[in-house]
Amino acid sequence: MAATPNPFGQVLVALVTPMTADGEVDWPAVEKHMDRVIADGADGIVVTGTTGETSTLTDAEKLKLVEVGKSVSAGRAKIITGGGSNETAHAIELYKASEKAGADGIMIVTPYYNKPTQAGILTHFRLVADATDLPVILYDIPGRTGVPINYETILRLAKHPNILAVKDAKGDFSEVSRVLNQTDLLYFSGDDANVLPHLSIGASGLIGVTANIAAAPYRAIVDAVNRGDLHAATEQHRSLEPLVRAAMTHVPGTVAAKYILHGLGRINSPRVRLPLVGPEEWEAAKIEDELALVRDVVGVDFSNFRPDRNAAAGGALPKVHGTTR
Repeated sequence: MAATPNPFGQVLVALVTPMTADGEVDWPAVEKHMDRVIADGADGIVVTGTTGETSTLTDAEKLKLVEVGKSVSAGRAKIITGGGSNETAHAIELYKASEKAGADGIMIVTPYYNKPTQAGILTHFRLVADATDLPVILYDIPGRTGVPINYETILRLAKHPNILAVKDAKGDFSEVSRVLNQTDLLYFSGDDANVLPHLSIGASGLIGVTANIAAAPYRAIVDAVNRGDLHAATEQHRSLEPLVRAAMTHVPGTVAAKYILHGLGRINSPRVRLPLVGPEEWEAAKIEDELALVRDVVGVDFSNFRPDRNAAAGGALPKVHGTTR
């Protein structure tokens, strides 16, 4: 198939949304964190995605995250707005507003909870993609949405001129290969542990949670794959393994990433919004045990790691709730 130009970047961070101890968005910390991941090698940032706690952000907060991202990046990285809605009409309006706010692309998640048929999924994606001129990434994560985007549906969606990519969190490498063989879609790894395997079969990049903590090694992996140096890519992959396990195994990635970033002194609070809560004592202990195995990860110094289990405990009720209308 013809090669599709990549308008998104290759090392995309699924950005956490730093918050204050009472659960309000910490805007100075957002700016600082965005600048840090870009400086460490990210050429794309996905705001308001799963890791950004999209389900509990208000629409106003989502749009401001796009605006802040555009200001901070100043052309250094693409700003992709994630999330969406399980209500098609709301998703359309949200993405239209995101385009006006300056987003460089949109990532549309499969409608969750409703459990639509493949015909409903197809219609949802097509209508949202019709409503914007921005390039679209389909987000296929059945573990969260309850339904996959079937192979045949992906092939049909690939014909839409605005739908250029898939973020894959299914882990079905044979299906990825089939789609890459039959379409010109770009693929992004949506599973931190499988970034290198995805790249090795033709994926264009990653949208990663652990990249909040260590973007530089992912930049190194992608650059090594681009130049055909599998050995160098594998070395980085191996060094990241315990950090990925710490961030992605014991609690939701958002929770672990904030816990680790706070322990490193990069964000002011590890707070998440309910119904997410910080790690329990035994979960925090497991995260810290994994981090003790981390060695030689570029850009991260765990000798100064100071976890605060009390600060992370529980979850916050914000003053203004997220809405679906």
